[in-house]
Amino acid sequence: MLNYFIKRLLGMIPTMIIVAVLVFMFVHLLPGDPARLQAGPDADESVVAMVRHQLGLDLPLPQQFWNYLVNLVHGNLGQSMVSKRPVTEEIGMRFMPTLLLTLTSMAWACVFGLITGLISAVWHNRWPDKLGMLLAVSGISFPAFALGMLLMQIFSVQLGWLPTVGAGSWQHYILPSLTLGAGVAAVMARFTRSSFIEVMREDYMRTARAKGASELSVIFKHGLRNAMIPVVTMMGLQFGFLLGGSIVVEVVFNWPGLGRLLIDSVSMRDYPVIQAEVLLFSFEFILINLLVDLLYAAINPAIRYR
Repeated sequence: MLNYFIKRLLGMIPTMIIVAVLVFMFVHLLPGDPARLQAGPDADESVVAMVRHQLGLDLPLPQQFWNYLVNLVHGNLGQSMVSKRPVTEEIGMRFMPTLLLTLTSMAWACVFGLITGLISAVWHNRWPDKLGMLLAVSGISFPAFALGMLLMQIFSVQLGWLPTVGAGSWQHYILPSLTLGAGVAAVMARFTRSSFIEVMREDYMRTARAKGASELSVIFKHGLRNAMIPVVTMMGLQFGFLLGGSIVVEVVFNWPGLGRLLIDSVSMRDYPVIQAEVLLFSFEFILINLLVDLLYAAINPAIRYR
């Protein structure tokens, strides 16, 4: 297991290098001139040229990339072109709100999705199954931004129960987490249902019933563990998507997280922040996939890695 873990960590290095090259090319293909944005629309060309020199944008692209790569190897993500603060400080200030929102969304989505999927599988083709899948299809089909605005209209504007923007208290997490986790809960319910229905047809499930095991014991002791492997895969991917894909929700609720920072950085052409955030999201996906693979062995002892 340890050798497998080390190999996977080393395998992350070329992947991250490829991502670094692609994101560097991407940000320099964005329309607009960061120097012009920094200098202001009324600045003359001499001022713009001076700002461009200060930002290092007057260097040839290969040299800019080499400087970027050298700094990256030394753990230096650069300095924000807008705030003039280190990129690590900018991301550090926004990381925890996004992480806490993601964990909150993932927690209720997993519980609700697992319970709904399990009930739908046990009462397959009956009214609990149809009701559960109706909720799942609705959660997948409803756009996140529309759901967020609907929740804000009902619970904030009309009822006045919950705040709409900011992250100052636990009440601020309710509406964004419901909006962000709705799609995950729906996907979780469908995956759990499909996986558990397949497991319910296996011979060892019938054997357990034939031995006199209770239905609850058959479901939770024999069925749930084997049905969880594809569900855990989906959970890991969805967690990565939530961490990196909460941009729409953060914009709707003006959430002070990484998604909002990325939108602001793209609008201001803040190259160092954009590059650092995309690299961070890529690293998160790779690391989460590795952790999911390691969880397989914990769920199913028959799985071994070398």
